[in-house]
Amino acid sequence: MRIAVIGASRGIGYELLRIALEEGHEVTALLRNPAKLSISDSQLKIVKGNILDPTSVTAAIVGNDAVCLCIGITPTRKPVNVFSRGAKCVLAAMERGAHQKLITVTGIGAGDSKGHGGFFYDRVINPLLLGTIYADKDRQESIIKASDVEWLIVRPGFLTNGPRTGKYRVIENLTGVTAGKISRADVADFILNQLTTPTYFRKTPLLTY
Repeated sequence: MRIAVIGASRGIGYELLRIALEEGHEVTALLRNPAKLSISDSQLKIVKGNILDPTSVTAAIVGNDAVCLCIGITPTRKPVNVFSRGAKCVLAAMERGAHQKLITVTGIGAGDSKGHGGFFYDRVINPLLLGTIYADKDRQESIIKASDVEWLIVRPGFLTNGPRTGKYRVIENLTGVTAGKISRADVADFILNQLTTPTYFRKTPLLTY
């Protein structure tokens, strides 16, 4: 497949890029600073730019089968809009006639996963350190759900740097569920599996061990 990864310099996006290249896929990475990427591969194309720049976003997306939106920011209490504005920019650039798929990573606390992170996360960490981030992730999810693209929103639990195991739970009904940990590599594993064998599109599954 031909996959565009936005947010590929670290975290889930980096793991997705790495695994996709290992499995023989063509990857286009949109990077603000290409020098930060330690991977080079004949199947890798790098586009310099950022998610709020329509020209570079279009350059990264055109000709690809799927777009994977994996951006993240450091905790802040300041107003945040990069997730919602970025989603609008990506959707505007997607080629409708090409049947491109969109997979977006948000997290535990977005949408109806709010309240499923455990007492300390739900009552302290999220409202005090991540409140403005998740308010914008909620806006991002709403924008994507209202679009006419084939979308999947992935909500990982608490991220680790553990290995790719391929063994994790994919949960749709969150009744009575409290999120646990999951490695970034396993989130990337799920994304790649969904691109090759789609079963959760137009859904918002939680990933956790």
